[in-house]
Amino acid sequence: MSFSADWLALREPYDRAARNSAVLEAALAWIGTRRALTIVDLACGTGSTLRALAPRIAGRQNWRLVDNDLSLLARASATTLPGVRVTATPIDLARDLELALDGPADLVTTSALLDLVSEDWLQRLAVEVATRRLPIYAALSYDGRVALDPPDPMDARIVDAVNRHQRRDKGFGPALGPDAARSAVAQFESVGYRVTQGEADWAFEPHDREIQIETLSGWATAARETGVPLTDVTGWLTRRHDLITAGRSAIRVGHVDLFARPNG
Repeated sequence: MSFSADWLALREPYDRAARNSAVLEAALAWIGTRRALTIVDLACGTGSTLRALAPRIAGRQNWRLVDNDLSLLARASATTLPGVRVTATPIDLARDLELALDGPADLVTTSALLDLVSEDWLQRLAVEVATRRLPIYAALSYDGRVALDPPDPMDARIVDAVNRHQRRDKGFGPALGPDAARSAVAQFESVGYRVTQGEADWAFEPHDREIQIETLSGWATAARETGVPLTDVTGWLTRRHDLITAGRSAIRVGHVDLFARPNG
């Protein structure tokens, strides 16, 4: 599954603001004062993880950016930062996860991926990083929590439909969706890893109109695809758009960050 570059650009500042500081600090503490670091970024998109993390690392960095969307990968690999070397690696992670992790590596990163993958694929990931004794920083996994203010009588039905849609196959088998973070913690702990986790919620205020409109439109599409009647969906979306236009809408969308590292 791939996302448009426009959507990734729109969400990037909200992703950056949402990242859990305690989880990020745990990853940075593990990195410490290393003079050089090789990082493998899975499903890199346009490079948001690189831009969020690299400026916080003092030593020389080699980033191997992995994605199967060549257009997004080209955008990501064009990122230039002092002391950072970037290599683009086109790989289908559903098929060739092991290949993506082969070669020199000190840290694995990913953002907004785990909720798209299946339980079986997540188990593969845990086993592969544990075999290589690699720590992993996995940010922004959607966990199903949504708060819309002011509320609408249709909100719960729409969110339920979105959460069911999140569990559909996204190219990795039946997706974990809202269960991803909980499953990831269990998987990494089962291979002897210590996990630091924390909430990393999107927070859209009344002035964040564009991201609210795009998010709600995506939810409306998901609701239609899971069988919610068109009249109910369009009525809900119209009412919520009116609130956005009036500057009265705020939305919080639950995500979880985690950093998992080998014990010892």
